[in-house]
Amino acid sequence: MGDPALHAPAASVEEITDEIRRLVADMFETMDAAPGVGLAAPQVGVSLRIYTYSYADEDGAPWRGVILNPELWMTPIEPGAPDPDDESEGCLSFPGERFPLRRSDRVRVTGTDLEGAPVSIEVDGWRARIMQHEFDHLDGILYVDRLDDGDWKMVQKIARKRGWGRPGHSWMPGVDDIDA
Repeated sequence: MGDPALHAPAASVEEITDEIRRLVADMFETMDAAPGVGLAAPQVGVSLRIYTYSYADEDGAPWRGVILNPELWMTPIEPGAPDPDDESEGCLSFPGERFPLRRSDRVRVTGTDLEGAPVSIEVDGWRARIMQHEFDHLDGILYVDRLDDGDWKMVQKIARKRGWGRPGHSWMPGVDDIDA
């Protein structure tokens, strides 16, 4: 939560190099170990516009990929309070917690894949939530930054208790205890 890369807009990927390919492979490994459904490069301290995603639908069909330099379009967000049962999300940058957050139900994301080929994805529901959440990371926004005042105060209390929010204080998914 305290890493500066999480709180500033990320830079565009100018060239797909072996270093970028290694970064993406490491991101998939980290995301899977957490386990998570998405991971943005700023979450691993790299300020580049890259995110990975992985989600299986109700039938178990996999949906997995990487997007470089994404652009996001979304339908308007429905007004009203989010449903805590259906609209709660969590984040590997604030692990172990979930808070309700209203998101758009439908999005389109364009960008490129790891080979430089164009990507265009139109999704709704949970997949749309994943795309918005990871895209936010590329603009320096954590989902907890979007919470209402009551939940925001709870986030601050949890962060203080766990000693989070300081640069250099981190945890390794699949290795460290969340409260460490």
